[in-house]
Amino acid sequence: MSEKKSLKLPLIGEMLYSSRNSFLGILLGLVAGAFLILISGVNPLSAYGALLRGAFGSWSSFTNVLVRSSPLLLGGIGVALGIKSGVWNTGIEGYMYLGGIGATIVATGNLNLPPFLYILLCFVVAMVFAGIWGAIPGYLRAYRGVNEVTCTIMLNYIAIFLTNWIVTGTSLAEKGAYYPMSLPFAENSFLPILTKGTSLHPGAFIGLIICLFFFFVLKYTPFGFRTRMLGSNPFAAQYAGVNSKNQMVIIMVIGAMLGGLSGAIECIGLRHRLYVEFVTGVGYESVAAALVAGGNPIGVIASALFFSVLKAGGATMSIMTGVSSSMSSVIISLCVIFVIGVGVADAKSVSKKKKK
Repeated sequence: MSEKKSLKLPLIGEMLYSSRNSFLGILLGLVAGAFLILISGVNPLSAYGALLRGAFGSWSSFTNVLVRSSPLLLGGIGVALGIKSGVWNTGIEGYMYLGGIGATIVATGNLNLPPFLYILLCFVVAMVFAGIWGAIPGYLRAYRGVNEVTCTIMLNYIAIFLTNWIVTGTSLAEKGAYYPMSLPFAENSFLPILTKGTSLHPGAFIGLIICLFFFFVLKYTPFGFRTRMLGSNPFAAQYAGVNSKNQMVIIMVIGAMLGGLSGAIECIGLRHRLYVEFVTGVGYESVAAALVAGGNPIGVIASALFFSVLKAGGATMSIMTGVSSSMSSVIISLCVIFVIGVGVADAKSVSKKKKK
């Protein structure tokens, strides 16, 4: 029975997600958001115009969009790989925290290393920490039949509490700080700032490169073929000799490592410390970005940038028009709901046509 249920997800995933469904779902989400803005007494065109000015009105604004897109790109591609293989890796938030912890242990060590090597070491340790964390739900899903969504969400909370403990009750914590945080990082562990006067670091460009890399991996390599086969038809994959259990664990670990890299970049590229709840909600936004993209790595780039525009421009929209500052999050949620809804309707339509 559990196997039959697990097989439904990949099948729906293959039919649900297409560029047409994603575009239509986003359009409906924006229309629904405009309706809510209108109800609040604000002209939707004025509100959306203010949002676009907040995201593209200046170079500084646009760099803010790129900075915000960094964790969504890396987290989104981690989730997207799971979608392609029929595994729902919703633990990105926890992986980000583990990556932040790993980077903090290295970055607070004041190692006498050149910046490039120091940054690389932070990345490697962060990815190892997160990869081990992701192997737990991967193993439980593949070899014990434990639901990966439930398992990863529970582990997210453990990761958050573990981070809280590290920045309050260990030798890595800043004593007497006004807010729970770690000791400051060594300067040679900082990611470089690409444009003076902004917070633009290479994180977004690293995310773009990794998304493009996995696009080609999924499309043109044996590993990508096995991943797609496992997601579209698990029985055929097993018949063809694919070790589905190992493949599931590998996919979960890769997604976790990407999430850990994302958390490390947030710490050494933007904050230069580990803070309590430093990426609250970002991991779940990464899941939403992957869902809207339908597991397509190129689509993850588009959806991550779209969400970043909404988040970066939302503050300006709120200040200029009086719309609630949470409206951008509401619009993101509406887009996700409509993308899924359009996909389900499309899947049912296809099913009815096949029966006829």
